[in-house]
Amino acid sequence: MNIQEIKQELSRVFDDDLHTKQWHNIVDYTIIALIIISTVEVFLSTFDGVVEKYGRLLHWVDVFTTVVFTVEVSLRIWCADLLDEKYKGFLGRIRYCFSFYGLIDILSTYPFYLNFVMNIPYTALKTLRIARLFRIFRYMKSFRLLSEAINSKKMELWVSLQFLFIVTIILSFILFFVEHDAQPDVYVDGTYPVVWAFAQYIGDPGGFAENPPITFVGRLIACLVGILGIAIFAVPAGLIGSGFTDAMDNDRKKKKIIDNIERLRLAFETKLDRLTGFQIVPRYLSVVEIQARMGLTATEIIEATTKGDEFRLINLACTRPADERPEDKLGVEHFSISTVYGQCINRNSKVTIFAPSNIVDPIAGWWAYYLAKIGGFNYVSREFGEARPYQSYYTYKPELQIPGRDECMNDLNQFLDKEDKWLFTVLPSSGANEPTLPTQFHFGYGAKKGDETFDDPNITLNDVTLFKSLYSELSELLLTKYQLSADYQRYHNNSSKANFARHLNTKVNVVCLRVAWSVLCWDMRAIQIAYDFAAIIKKNCEALPLPESKDLMKASIGYID
Repeated sequence: MNIQEIKQELSRVFDDDLHTKQWHNIVDYTIIALIIISTVEVFLSTFDGVVEKYGRLLHWVDVFTTVVFTVEVSLRIWCADLLDEKYKGFLGRIRYCFSFYGLIDILSTYPFYLNFVMNIPYTALKTLRIARLFRIFRYMKSFRLLSEAINSKKMELWVSLQFLFIVTIILSFILFFVEHDAQPDVYVDGTYPVVWAFAQYIGDPGGFAENPPITFVGRLIACLVGILGIAIFAVPAGLIGSGFTDAMDNDRKKKKIIDNIERLRLAFETKLDRLTGFQIVPRYLSVVEIQARMGLTATEIIEATTKGDEFRLINLACTRPADERPEDKLGVEHFSISTVYGQCINRNSKVTIFAPSNIVDPIAGWWAYYLAKIGGFNYVSREFGEARPYQSYYTYKPELQIPGRDECMNDLNQFLDKEDKWLFTVLPSSGANEPTLPTQFHFGYGAKKGDETFDDPNITLNDVTLFKSLYSELSELLLTKYQLSADYQRYHNNSSKANFARHLNTKVNVVCLRVAWSVLCWDMRAIQIAYDFAAIIKKNCEALPLPESKDLMKASIGYID
């Protein structure tokens, strides 16, 4: 397990969810137990008799819990960027340290070590350690709902408090003017009526306002202040109560969505591809099909795909050429994920399959995934990001900050570290607003559109001879077995300086493979074509036969890796 995988596991431990994996829960409950033990230790240390008899034991309990919490808090800070994107980088970690729980974590842990370099009062240290009890709130659902309620109504609360404050100040000034002549020794200036008015709201525990108004208008204002005293608690209480109800409704809705996500995952049970005998995940399921099969409404399906990381809504009309005037058809696509940008699978192969635009190109990733799976090739795919405005991973512009792109390039560089490595980039063609082309498979290698020679010194091939052999075998197979045709560099330009292949650390063999959507999405032979492609690529690029794919013969739910 590498450092990143350890960090991922720790982030799942520190997600404050008590309903995750068993060992994650054990860690959570251990932390809660230590918080309680630490609090009990502080409480027992207030009894002189207990300290006299068990002082040494209490001291070592204090030391042990502090050391454990130090490790835990340090790891939380390290993993903070995986808990929330806003905590990314050095400044993000600082932001985390000043968050509510981050500040409590630090104040209740690190000051212990300051005692070694400076004399900190014993009372201050004990008070800070009692603050550890606040850390239990992060595991309490009721406190989380209350926090959500206050947060959702914070604007209304702020507006109401502003109103009450301004009205109180106005009434205080009026009170001064009407009472100054009647009680000049008491109402000397505007300070007293302001203090008097605000003291009424909290019951005047300090006796700051013992002299009430004696004039008629002053008593009337006192009545108004009394009414505001009720409002200052009633209004926020009502707002928080409303927010709490909303938070509970949202919590029930989240649970329902999580349940629907699981039901949606079950809908993608593998199906037998009769031409190959493989059990494969469906390319897509239409919304109507899911409604009929799983009993979900269209709204529930959309909510589940929006909240579920491994699903995506697609419009199948964009897989048809515009001149066919296809009707809109909403479907759901299922895909596998393992990284911040999508999927990265290392199979220690000389060949890597790269699908850089799955978030906007339906089905392309499905075919690319099975091409890599069948061939035993490495697989990298982009599944996350903004669909609009779209910024492609295929185009590399260093000045643009695109989430996940640098991580993706790092993974590609990890696989493509030698000049004899091969990268096949899978993209769709002949759909949406693209013209319908006479060939269905388009190979590119970094040259200009129409340049079918290999004379351009900037092509992305190191072994032209091997590519020619590979292309010849693939194109002959497509024509004789499937009545499909191929070309290279005839219809697409691959010469851009922004082509990601020109920014890899090592110059390797990079082939852009554009496949017509009519094959990817609508041809029932798609998996068989992927199988034959994988066999030819494996033989030519690795001089190996296809690996056994027994797991592709097994029925299951979702993807297997």
